[in-house]
Amino acid sequence: MVAGRKVPTYKLVGTLLCTWLGSGTLLAGAGLAARIGISELWLAAGAWIGIIIIFFLAGRVRRIAQYTVPDILELRYNKYARILGTIVIVIAYTTIVGYQFRGGGFVLNLIAGIPEWQGVLLTAAFIIFFTAFAGMMSIVSVDIINGAVITLAIIIAVPLILIHLGGVEYVTDELDSRLFDPLGGHNWIWVMGVFFPTFLLLLGESNMYQKFYSAKNEKSAKNAVIIWVIGTVIIETAIASLAILAFSHFNALDPSGILHLAVEDSERVILHTARYATEVGIPLAGGLLLICASVAIITSTGNSFLLTPSTNLTRDIYQRFINPTASEKKIILFQRIMILLLGIVAWLLLTQFRTILDMAFTAYTMIGAGLTPALLAAFLWKRVTTAGGVASIATGMGVTLFITIVNSIRPEPLIAFDYIVLPAAGLSIFVLITVSLLTPPDPKDKWAKFYESDPS
Repeated sequence: MVAGRKVPTYKLVGTLLCTWLGSGTLLAGAGLAARIGISELWLAAGAWIGIIIIFFLAGRVRRIAQYTVPDILELRYNKYARILGTIVIVIAYTTIVGYQFRGGGFVLNLIAGIPEWQGVLLTAAFIIFFTAFAGMMSIVSVDIINGAVITLAIIIAVPLILIHLGGVEYVTDELDSRLFDPLGGHNWIWVMGVFFPTFLLLLGESNMYQKFYSAKNEKSAKNAVIIWVIGTVIIETAIASLAILAFSHFNALDPSGILHLAVEDSERVILHTARYATEVGIPLAGGLLLICASVAIITSTGNSFLLTPSTNLTRDIYQRFINPTASEKKIILFQRIMILLLGIVAWLLLTQFRTILDMAFTAYTMIGAGLTPALLAAFLWKRVTTAGGVASIATGMGVTLFITIVNSIRPEPLIAFDYIVLPAAGLSIFVLITVSLLTPPDPKDKWAKFYESDPS
């Protein structure tokens, strides 16, 4: 679960980077950038700001040294917070795993002609098998290779395609200037709608907390965060730039040709660029490297987001309530069974959403509204009460589920997916504050451990 709490800084950086850069970035984020331009980075910027805030919490999180986020929720609130937090994580993370499967289907269809549904099944089988038998130590070790491949491929591809298309003159003369408008023609409500899902997700991201618990000490955790934010800013900006340049070229080609990329297929722009790399001035080796990076992004994120909810179900439900005296062998067996079952559920969830971007916004909001307010309050607000924390988790989860279910059965969404964070998180925070102020303060021993100074 936590790799023996021995992970050094360089491995922690690699696995944090690879976990965050998933199909949400490679497909949904790139597709959005292709359609609306650089303003897509508001979606990415939520995570950047979240990572900076996490820098100040990383050491404290590692000092508490639990196994899961629901461990923290029970430590600060009660067992009902643990149960609700586990439900939130399982729903959100299986959704995220689901669109990693779809991303794998895209890759296999593109490079091998395998029907997309078969590619989804093959990807699912690989990710489930690897996660079940690898555990955290193997995942963080493989992510060092994945992180290097991702960084190298994206950073090489951008200047090559820019030079091939005509350099700065192509950007200024051929591309629509609105692609470089910071708001992209939208208003600030839209900006908040796309900024806060990733911002709140990052602050409550269970994978991140679990990997902080894996760090060998507090210093390693904090150092890793510094390098992580720098790497994330560079890579996500490069992916958005690559998507804009490549889509402008492929979309302008003859619609009857194989190289043309339609607007409705914009989420495939990075994979399309990898497949037809030489068309945009990227050598064959560069195209292969981009495909390897795509596979690395999809599998590393799928592994991590499958391991975390299985850990939650194992530790927070089975070990906590069903079999507290279970041996380590039984715990590992149960977790492997949960990985298999959650993988199947993730595959089934694919049928409930129209696009990967819709899946991403729902998953991000589920964590951001259902988990993050109560989790951050545990570290930052002594006055939060047990009742306030539990009510906040239930409200954020309930509102997100309600809107998502209604959207799935209506021909037109009740609230567009890129706006659902506003009512869900807003109500969650309102309930957290209101209920906490209306209920008696918790005793000091309930919150003191979250504010203890570093003994070193």
